[in-house]
Amino acid sequence: MGQLLNEFAISTAMVVLCVAVHGLGLFTLNRRLHSEAAIERLRRINPLSRRGAAFTLAIVIAMLALHGIEIWAFAFLYMIVDAVPGLERSLYFSTISYSTVGYSDLHIAERWRLLGAFESILGMFLMGWSTAFFFRMLGRIDAH
Repeated sequence: MGQLLNEFAISTAMVVLCVAVHGLGLFTLNRRLHSEAAIERLRRINPLSRRGAAFTLAIVIAMLALHGIEIWAFAFLYMIVDAVPGLERSLYFSTISYSTVGYSDLHIAERWRLLGAFESILGMFLMGWSTAFFFRMLGRIDAH
């Protein structure tokens, strides 16, 4: 029972950390795109132009960087608690868990499977949040 509570506490802490990182990242990106100068520039962008494509690409890369930070955080945690041995395997397991591909839980120590499940649930939530944010940002240039 002690291991289960420990695993639940660590999983919860990772959820809080990743939600904070993601929220701060999207907030920062939104602030940078919400300044008066940025809004004026966005009004003049044709969504199908090179500038429109560059704007879209920049948002996608920024959001992928946020997801990458969260995936790497879990990968390092898997190594620290000895749930998955080695950086490559930890990063692989973290990526498939976060993306909800989740081939199997054979890659993670049995006593840490709940942590992998938490990462999958969190990944689904944060990807949904990013998708909503992405379409909101695209709406800023599409409406003009």
